[in-house]
Amino acid sequence: MLFQPPDPELQHKAILIHDRLCALYGCPIPYFSDLDPLSELIAALLSHRTKNADSHRAFQQLVHQFPTWEAVRTAPTEMIEQAIAPCTWAEQKAPRLQHVLQRIHEQCDDESLSFLSEMPVAEARAWLESLPGVGPKTSAAVLSFSRLRRRALAVDSHHHRVAVRLGLIAGTISVGPAHAILEAQLPAEWTAQQVYDNHEVMMMHGQKCCYYKNPACDRCPVLDLCPHGQRRMIDRRRS
Repeated sequence: MLFQPPDPELQHKAILIHDRLCALYGCPIPYFSDLDPLSELIAALLSHRTKNADSHRAFQQLVHQFPTWEAVRTAPTEMIEQAIAPCTWAEQKAPRLQHVLQRIHEQCDDESLSFLSEMPVAEARAWLESLPGVGPKTSAAVLSFSRLRRRALAVDSHHHRVAVRLGLIAGTISVGPAHAILEAQLPAEWTAQQVYDNHEVMMMHGQKCCYYKNPACDRCPVLDLCPHGQRRMIDRRRS
């Protein structure tokens, strides 16, 4: 994955935002997952367009019913669909999971995907994104959230919304392309933990303050850096 050098002023702004949000939410933030990379990949694929609680329940049902990923790969697709029923579009995700597992089985001697730890991050992400249904968010999640603990920035819908409102990315840029732009704004010397923290604090800020509807701009610690919030506050005073 190739990154264009960021505008220095924009990078400075991104770091200021990161520092303030880290002070608010308490960095470093503990990793929430300790899955092996293949399990993290399956969990990430189940999470697409699904609430966290539902995708977690689907994953738990899947691993309870099938003791190995080989068993998932070779089981009747209808059984996989039933196991992952709590997630959205289970009828589409079940055959996709099996397709991904089959591709990995055919291509890899090490089906745990632990070999990704030895690859440069850009190459590891490109390899993951060659699999069906895997895009930038999923590849970053596998590398960052799993036991690999690699330096890769995941961007979810909350993170994306906060970044747009703060002016870090244009509103016309969708979540997928935003990954490369937002990661390029982070200093190259930052550790995997710092990059993970950046995702976590931006996501949490979207969940706890910068809501989709009626964001709480009056208590936002980065209001002075937020064009969207400043416009809202001006409009509020005028009304």
